Amino acid sequence: MIKKSTAMKSITAFICAMLVLSSAVFAIAAGPPINDIETTINSVLATMRDAELSHEDRKQERRDKIRVIIRDRFDFTEMAKRSLARHWKKRTPDEKNEFVAIFSDLLEASYIGKIEAYTNEQITFDKEAIKGKGKYGVVNTTIVTKDINIPIDYKVIQKQEKWWVYDVIIEGVSFISTYRSQYNKIILKESYAGLITKMKTKLDEVNAAL
Repeated sequence: MIKKSTAMKSITAFICAMLVLSSAVFAIAAGPPINDIETTINSVLATMRDAELSHEDRKQERRDKIRVIIRDRFDFTEMAKRSLARHWKKRTPDEKNEFVAIFSDLLEASYIGKIEAYTNEQITFDKEAIKGKGKYGVVNTTIVTKDINIPIDYKVIQKQEKWWVYDVIIEGVSFISTYRSQYNKIILKESYAGLITKMKTKLDEVNAAL
């Protein structure tokens, strides 16, 4: 694996954080998804830049505000379903609910920590494409620095008159595909119960580090 400089590590952390920070409300008057995603990301960045919330004693308040944005804009169920793929259908309703809950908490805890490494890189919102008879779309964005441009594509799906991000592709690498591969290997090698145990352990570790 190629070693990254300190600056690149910060950029990478920010990119990862953006995985969980975007989906958008869809309505005729609401405008295209590219505008909605820009608004969502800018809301998160505004929270990060809030001087009052930067104080140590208000760190939890800042994180809670970011969580509100995430919960309001991110379809955890859709992402969890796509991450488990063929293993999703085999789960009971209770197992599905448990998986979505752990998956959601893990993403939130992991990426809220990462976004705090954001160092004011510029983000451009480039273009969008609507597909699948209007049900699916892709919004293309770029993180721009003086050294490198990093493309990030947000895949969105329309549900109940809303656009929701269900996957993010960074430099050609799909977030959902990566998790699907990891989860499938664990389930086949161990078991579904083994996957849940590993996810809970990881969640405890991430929460302890915050």
